Amino acid sequence: MLKKLFTFMALSAGGVLAFSACNNAAEEKKTATMLTSQPYGNLSGTEIVQYTLTNANGMVVKILNYGGVITDIITQDRDGTPGNVVLSYDTLAGYLQSGNPYFGTLVGRYANRIAKATFKIDTATYHLAVNNNGNALHGGLKGFDKVVWNVTPLPGDSSLLLEYQSKDGEEGYPGNLNAKVIYTLTSDNALKIEYVATTDKPTPVNLTQHTYFNLSAGKSPTILDHELQLDAPGYTPVDDQLIPLGRIDSVKGTPMDFTTPTRIGARIDSVKGGYDHNWVFAKESGLAKVGTLYDPASGRLMTVSTSEPGIQFYTGNFLDGSLQFTRNKAVYGKNAGLCLEAQHFPDSPNQPTFPNTILKPGEKYTQTTIYQFGVK
Repeated sequence: MLKKLFTFMALSAGGVLAFSACNNAAEEKKTATMLTSQPYGNLSGTEIVQYTLTNANGMVVKILNYGGVITDIITQDRDGTPGNVVLSYDTLAGYLQSGNPYFGTLVGRYANRIAKATFKIDTATYHLAVNNNGNALHGGLKGFDKVVWNVTPLPGDSSLLLEYQSKDGEEGYPGNLNAKVIYTLTSDNALKIEYVATTDKPTPVNLTQHTYFNLSAGKSPTILDHELQLDAPGYTPVDDQLIPLGRIDSVKGTPMDFTTPTRIGARIDSVKGGYDHNWVFAKESGLAKVGTLYDPASGRLMTVSTSEPGIQFYTGNFLDGSLQFTRNKAVYGKNAGLCLEAQHFPDSPNQPTFPNTILKPGEKYTQTTIYQFGVK
């Protein structure tokens, strides 16, 4: 039943229902999306596959069954020249290398940080895998970014369903978690990402996508000249280990204020270490547009919509040019790309004033985020 629901959602999102109902050849050409796949390597005897979605406008999205990685988002600039706007590698070896900073990956079971890799549910204390200064980050040593997902192309050739069964105790998390993610490339140049999860024991869940964007498509070595706008009047301040202090502060009058379009590099030097914080949206619950990213040089514009209450804006502060197997041998130095990770708040299981992230049996975790591309 759930799979049928997902199929219907994907068909609706991708414009395929309209395609099926229309007999006009010109309309079919306008709305059709093509799906292909090709081998991408081998991991411990399991074939890694790259799936390619291409819409009628020439936008291309490429996705791996390993980590749900987005290897490519190819969009046109204002002159009509296509380019890949995400940081990526030439081969699977890049994604397998030690220190890969989650390029393009799905992140779970809990995105961002959980302080001291410990949390409590009722009277039970759980200890997670430690992988970040004594804390748990992005699901642990082998989070959802490092597993092979089961991929099913959905009818209409515009959507991919990814499924992963996370076992009770994996990385220290309680409960068997059934996670499903649908990637859909729409006819109006949007990448829609839908998440659903269920569990048989109470467990924290916070899923997101960790793509690094650079809308110049490699023409600029940094994103400092990009302009960002976020409908976020607040943010969660952090300590030196990037653990939230448990409160929401106003962005007004601070370098964290992106309520109007602002050049990212304008005030980044005033933020210790650079931007790597959770912004809190003004919107009510439900899917809504929450921000824009614009590259004045290329004219590329990306809008972000999400159902989540916050977003982690990260400016690639830890990139140092040392990554191997990069696309076209690019040197990814500090600020080479940025992440806009729609999410619930970091360390929520230990922060009683933050929105709840504990999923219980009989409940359903859902999340939708849309990255839409255009020019101006």
